[in-house]
Amino acid sequence: MSSRAGTVALESDLIDVHALVKAYFDLHPDVSIPEQRVVFGTSGHRGSSFDTAFNDDHIAATTQAIVEYRASQGVDGPLFIGRDTHGLSRPAETTALEVLVANGVRVLSDEFDGYTPTPAVSHAILKYNTAGKDAPGYSGIADGIVVTPSHNPPRDGGFKYNPPHGGPADSDATTWIANRANEIIADGLKDVKRAEASAVETYDFLGNYVDDLKNIIDLDAIRESGIRIGADPLGGASLSYWQAIAEKYGIDLTVVNAEIDPAWSFMTLDWDEKIRMDPSSPSAMASVVARRDEYDILTGNDADSDRHGIVTPDAGLMNPNHYLAVAIQYLYANRPGWREDAAIGKTLVSSSMIDLVAESLGRRLWEVPVGFKWFVPGLVDGSVGFGGEESAGASFLRFDGTVWTTDKDGIILALLASEILAKTGKTPSQHYAELVERFGAPAYERIDAAASKAQKARLAKLDGDAITADTVAGDPITLKLSKAPGNDAAIGGVKVQTADAWFAARPSGTEDVYKIYAESFKGPEHLKLVQAEAKRIVDAALAE
Repeated sequence: MSSRAGTVALESDLIDVHALVKAYFDLHPDVSIPEQRVVFGTSGHRGSSFDTAFNDDHIAATTQAIVEYRASQGVDGPLFIGRDTHGLSRPAETTALEVLVANGVRVLSDEFDGYTPTPAVSHAILKYNTAGKDAPGYSGIADGIVVTPSHNPPRDGGFKYNPPHGGPADSDATTWIANRANEIIADGLKDVKRAEASAVETYDFLGNYVDDLKNIIDLDAIRESGIRIGADPLGGASLSYWQAIAEKYGIDLTVVNAEIDPAWSFMTLDWDEKIRMDPSSPSAMASVVARRDEYDILTGNDADSDRHGIVTPDAGLMNPNHYLAVAIQYLYANRPGWREDAAIGKTLVSSSMIDLVAESLGRRLWEVPVGFKWFVPGLVDGSVGFGGEESAGASFLRFDGTVWTTDKDGIILALLASEILAKTGKTPSQHYAELVERFGAPAYERIDAAASKAQKARLAKLDGDAITADTVAGDPITLKLSKAPGNDAAIGGVKVQTADAWFAARPSGTEDVYKIYAESFKGPEHLKLVQAEAKRIVDAALAE
């Protein structure tokens, strides 16, 4: 933790946006260099033009690959495209539009040339496809592209594909797209078609999304309660959405920071002195937390609004795991229109407090690997009422139990905090305190451990049986997992459990480290022991 964490960025911390955009067009990747290849992580391809990792060539080739992929899958309708507020997002969107138009794809971009949250793109795809062939203007199955690196620093760009189900593309799709994009780049971009982006239609992402919110959040209760709400877009795409929500629904909501700046000069630095628009980080949210006494509920979103941060007067910034547990408890008790067998979805590195809440509700827990894509089928058919990740990303169903979005939606999670307060008279943090009284107080933390590329590759394929230890921090091991209990999918690492604690280890996709997630119901000191033994156990397994 840097001593500057939580302090406002200095001029020396800021990027030169003009130079960033210039590098986007001037630098050309060599895909024989691994760091310059198109690589899709859990949320698309990300990188910086300064590093020749996110440039015009990358986006032109990736878009051409998406055109070919969607054709191979029979996706012949419109493609919805949106961008966030990062400096590289507009040039990347322009590149994509030129390729899409040249290939004859019907493209729908924002009606007001504005910024578009990830959930608004997912919402648009689902609305169009659900309406079906009988709807006016139907021209085939729709999909989408979101130009965003999410909460990443200002120097980064991001580009992700959402197929017709509206959520993140699965690994089969992203692997094919990335491989084809790199092949196109290596061949000198000869297969890329480009034309002036003049034949682009528009779509009112904001209006369609905001008008529909009444079908998933009790905005009448929020308005009638008179609670004071503060919303900080953190310089992201949700700015105009929050302004529209306040106006349309007449709630006492103030946008506490309306500034858009691709250098993010107003942000407080994250733990490592980087500018990172992470609403779950106490350091990045320091300026928001400082205003906690001015509002009954204060919220934050990242640049593409797929993550949420919840700040209350009594507790400050809530740990994401804590809020997920409270949201689940509240929703399953207050959404009678959901299926009685609708499961609770969580990633296996999320808190076990969620397991205890699920058990108390009599609901099935559906535990999956990291990645929101796993929740998509359940959200589509209503068999999963809520899907959430420990990194402050989640979505849930409408009042009637039908799908809302199949990508993470930080706006509805932020609004839900106000609904909880309006309907119960208690803040989400007060509700979590009650959960602690019932079930105990888990200590949870994620740390990183050094690992070479070869070690990370071994960890990704490690089998739970390769863990030879019998105990962790003095307690017998009860379970060793390399596949998720909910869907038997490989977790890309291991998870080890005891009666009162657990740890999971997964390789980082961007750095030479592996991530250790750990939790203990015996307190912070016991958690430290679990973390230390986790590193020893995993290092031993990787050395064999």
